[in-house]
Amino acid sequence: MAHKTSARASLSSSFLALRRRGTHRFVFFVEIAQRAPFSIHTWWCGLLDPLCIAPYASVIVNGIYWAVNSPKLLTIPDAKRLLQPTNTPWLPSSAGAPALPHRLLAICDISADPGGSIEFMNECTTIDAPFCLYDADQHKNTESFAGPGVLVCSIDNMPTQLPLEATDYFGKLLMPYIDDIITSDATKPLSQHRMSPVVEGAVIASNGKLTPNYEYIEDLRNTSRSMKKAQSATAAKMKKVLVLGAGYVAAPLVEYLTRDNSVNVIVGTAFQKEGESLAMKSPNTESVVVDVMKAPDAVQNLVKDADLVVSLLPYPLHPTIAHHCIRHGINMVTASYLTSEMKELHGAAVDANITVMNEVGLDPGIDHLLAMECFDEVRRKGGKLLSFVSYCGGLPAPEHANNPLRYKISWSPRSAFINCMGPARYLENDKEVEIPPGSLLDNAHEVSFLPGFNLEGYPNRDSLIYKATYGISNAHTVLRGTLRYKGFSSAMKGLQLLGLLGDEPHPSLHPRGPEITWRQFMTTLLGQQDNLLTSNIKNLIYERVDKCELRTKAIEDLGLIDDIPVEKKNTPLQTLIFHLSNRLAYEPGERDLVIMRHDIGIQWHDEKKEVRHVDMVTYGDPNGYSAMAKTVGYPAAIAAKMILQGEIQAKGMVLPFAQEIYGPMLQRLKNEGIRCRETTSKNYS
Repeated sequence: MAHKTSARASLSSSFLALRRRGTHRFVFFVEIAQRAPFSIHTWWCGLLDPLCIAPYASVIVNGIYWAVNSPKLLTIPDAKRLLQPTNTPWLPSSAGAPALPHRLLAICDISADPGGSIEFMNECTTIDAPFCLYDADQHKNTESFAGPGVLVCSIDNMPTQLPLEATDYFGKLLMPYIDDIITSDATKPLSQHRMSPVVEGAVIASNGKLTPNYEYIEDLRNTSRSMKKAQSATAAKMKKVLVLGAGYVAAPLVEYLTRDNSVNVIVGTAFQKEGESLAMKSPNTESVVVDVMKAPDAVQNLVKDADLVVSLLPYPLHPTIAHHCIRHGINMVTASYLTSEMKELHGAAVDANITVMNEVGLDPGIDHLLAMECFDEVRRKGGKLLSFVSYCGGLPAPEHANNPLRYKISWSPRSAFINCMGPARYLENDKEVEIPPGSLLDNAHEVSFLPGFNLEGYPNRDSLIYKATYGISNAHTVLRGTLRYKGFSSAMKGLQLLGLLGDEPHPSLHPRGPEITWRQFMTTLLGQQDNLLTSNIKNLIYERVDKCELRTKAIEDLGLIDDIPVEKKNTPLQTLIFHLSNRLAYEPGERDLVIMRHDIGIQWHDEKKEVRHVDMVTYGDPNGYSAMAKTVGYPAAIAAKMILQGEIQAKGMVLPFAQEIYGPMLQRLKNEGIRCRETTSKNYS
């Protein structure tokens, strides 16, 4: 038994009792209080972290006094960690004694404080139904003994379960004082009575008022009333989520959040029509027109009134929003990569005691969740991670890939085109490979998996950073790539060779310059006069695109030599994107597709090797959400909801790499129809 006495020993003592019976360990957190509450904070910080003991406990019995704003004994994230599966191959098991998924079986919270020292105990149980099953992964209670989770008992009138024993024990203690109690006269002042000091000291009220020893109760009552009012106001308060951006992926995010009637969503967007459309489709949703760049004060006012901010804006704007959140202590979620600018704000976010969750979309996002699930499983089983190759792509469904690029726009068109032009870096068989800017399309290659889709892939950004990020420093191959239908890279290379992917201002494309047609602009790019015959223009294009017929035909089919006006957007890339935004748009009734593939090389402790294949194929709904919207919007919404519910409490810049984050997220994505399929190849060398 470990014993702790407070600094004011006359007021209170606290005990931690450990008992072992067979293979089970019982932990009792008990406080013996006389007149004042024991300072849990002193005990927690000065002597013992409960998480040093909880992982080894089968049953926890908590009887410690808890007051509002006191530290928690076990938080919601603690429960997620404690209830994670454990791998104990050294322990024998049988049909009669199967291996348990985790050590912790039950918690008895005698303190009966909903949301108190056991944070995930939200409602007291009853004598008729003394147990509920708390599923930490899904953060929900069920009145059942079956299923994943831990049994929780929290009955606030526990002594009445043993009425005979209680009556006998308390009766014997009371008998010596019965005469004094019976002969007392409630109509006389207490000072006129002659009774034992024990009885006199036990009289709380006399002649309609508190006795001197108990006048402090009135102060306690007033404090309690104030606390209850504050708690009631907090419980009844709607959670307000500010969603900045109303683009392609906002609709499923807003819909998911507003399934909870206690969540109110404010959509902040520069485009009134899109915002109002979202507000009309979901309950508890309103739209506000705001330009993040032009109206920082308006944005700041929206942020400070929110409980959480979800930024669906272009990633360069995230640091601006993060600064507002840090200033006002508001949690934040983004689906974008954690940039260096955001990383620099980590310390400030920690100091502000806020969570800024990043990379909870598709890629990045679901790719992390699936990868970390596999990595952690391999590590638990004693295996080594030898390689990691991952591809992801948002595509039209095969039957709707009916344009020269075999590609349609389901997310930010600029990002989709810019990514084709950037640099890339990856590791292949312990050799670092660097691709300079502008050469990415030359490195596209056919991929062998899911052959029915006829796919190709090319490297995406810097894959080497994931050796450290994922904890796979010994892997000999690390590559993350982008998927497209075969032919995309060649057609895009043709556009690049013509100069149409350049992002520098072009004099012919100045918005205030003279009108120009695509035919005229093409001759300008070719360095020719605009009076050429169409056949001659095609021949010049053919020569410029390395004498490739498919590239030449793609340029013609995209309308780039037609006699139609150019909507000038200053740069060739921006002008091309605007031109193609209609030609590459989804028609009513068409659907898109998201494909993700992980190939993970594994070596087990017996030296056997294999490759784990993780495939995720998700289709959009022709009359509903696109696959891209679902696979970006739902993960971001799930992460936001987990923060609102206290399931994620890490501070600073956070990524979804912890099991207590990715586990629940993957399960909830399955509930939305987003799931993966795993297979294994044994012929890995």
